[in-house]
Amino acid sequence: MTSNAFFCTNLIVFANIQSDLEDEKMTKMDKIYDSEELIITLKTFFGLEEVLKEELEELGYSEITILNRAVQLKGEWKDIYYLNLHVRCAVSVLVQIAKFRIKNEEDLYNKAFKIDWTQYFSNDKTFAVKGAVFSKLFRHSQYPHFLLKDAIVDKFREKGMDRPDVNVKVPQVLFDLYIQESECIVSLNTSGVPLFQRGYREAVGEAPLNEVVAAGLIRLSGWDKKTDLYDPFCGSGTLLIEAALLAANIPSNLERHHYAFKNFKNFQPEIWEDIYEKANKRCTGLPCKIAGSDLNSDMMLKAKRNLRGLPIGRFVEITTNDFADVKKPFENGGMMISNPPYGERMGSDIPEMYTALGDWMKQELTGFTCWIISASEEGLKNVGLRPERRLKLYNGDLECSFRKFTIYEGSKKDRYDENGNLKEDFKSED
Repeated sequence: MTSNAFFCTNLIVFANIQSDLEDEKMTKMDKIYDSEELIITLKTFFGLEEVLKEELEELGYSEITILNRAVQLKGEWKDIYYLNLHVRCAVSVLVQIAKFRIKNEEDLYNKAFKIDWTQYFSNDKTFAVKGAVFSKLFRHSQYPHFLLKDAIVDKFREKGMDRPDVNVKVPQVLFDLYIQESECIVSLNTSGVPLFQRGYREAVGEAPLNEVVAAGLIRLSGWDKKTDLYDPFCGSGTLLIEAALLAANIPSNLERHHYAFKNFKNFQPEIWEDIYEKANKRCTGLPCKIAGSDLNSDMMLKAKRNLRGLPIGRFVEITTNDFADVKKPFENGGMMISNPPYGERMGSDIPEMYTALGDWMKQELTGFTCWIISASEEGLKNVGLRPERRLKLYNGDLECSFRKFTIYEGSKKDRYDENGNLKEDFKSED
């Protein structure tokens, strides 16, 4: 045998051994119902990864890895139930089923077909496959989802069962497929519909603030749950509700009752019921004032409806007012977090409204730390105050800037020199 032939033969043998080892590893990961340690991924929005990690640490978790728009940790099935109920800054909670490499489209189907999908759900449940694909192996980013769907239904047929139905809009069981070039990760989405669907919001406005984003803004602001909080554009009340639930130590998902994990074969209702029963559901008062206003009376009715069914509802003060008519919301300072109107909500009045907002902040919010999130760069420029921090975030598909302004006694000229540098006398305050 020539050296080249020997090399090629050994290369083929090595490739087969590597493939067998990978299949064995995939089979072991496939048995997640028997596993004591799960790989749990919590998805979130861009810019909220750090605060999600901090939140998980406050909940008692450690060894958390930050990923792109997600964090990862290890845990058990009881952690899955607990996280879905208690976490505020995550969009969904995933459990990894399998991780493998592929060479082509056919390889994805073949390796997915080796997974025993019948252990996860019964054929009387509907399912769907969603996720993200970043690979040159596929000409269409949706095609891998169809391949995985086919592998799932074919596995049911191989076992002599009727195939389960697909329901893309409202599936009872949801699988997540993530492909980065040749690496594939298949996970169970234990949440189902996104966790920002809290269950407490009966009514929304034209441009509602996403609940997970709102929870993230509150954490990013550094609010200590003791400082009085005000929102002059409170809309349907999302920011105020999320802040009040946080201050009262009540889970944001307390009113949500639909989770995909309830449709899994291994669902243990007694564990879930124990976790839910132990969650705080009562509020006898808040440690600070939480209040807001909005010019739109219809929005105020919606906010009142949303507050009405919550334990914190009677402790959040809301009024129908133009922000310009509000005089010093709190006597001893506080914090403002708000999502002012922008884009189509304002038309051509953006510069004037943001200028008026900046003037009001200077006059009425002395001693306040103010945070504004907006997708309008033009509007933010017209606030007329120098931001101390700028954070890039998204509200839905809209790229936004989240900016911090501290309103001190005296004018901006008193604090900054002609070069825009903070004067020495004021550095200790920052």
